[in-house]
Amino acid sequence: MPAISRAEVARVAALARIALDEAELDRLAGQLDSIVEAVRTVGQVAADDVPATSHPIALVNVFRPDQVHPSLSVEEALQSAPAREADQFKVPRILGEEP
Repeated sequence: MPAISRAEVARVAALARIALDEAELDRLAGQLDSIVEAVRTVGQVAADDVPATSHPIALVNVFRPDQVHPSLSVEEALQSAPAREADQFKVPRILGEEP
């Protein structure tokens, strides 16, 4: 018996407001059922002595430590700005937004 029925796919699609035709419902039901079966198989293989992992290879943080360096003053940063307002860059309004 399939884990994901065609009716369940139709219900989730309706909730997500995704229009699917009859062929898409059938195809997606089969694909989702295959995914659920694969997850079920992995769940059966996983043993209690195997720790859960998010990656097969251990990840190492490659970020450098933060270091404070001198930066531009407000005046230096804005000296070449085409327009400024109250110590900030002034840019044109987009998308008809209200202030």
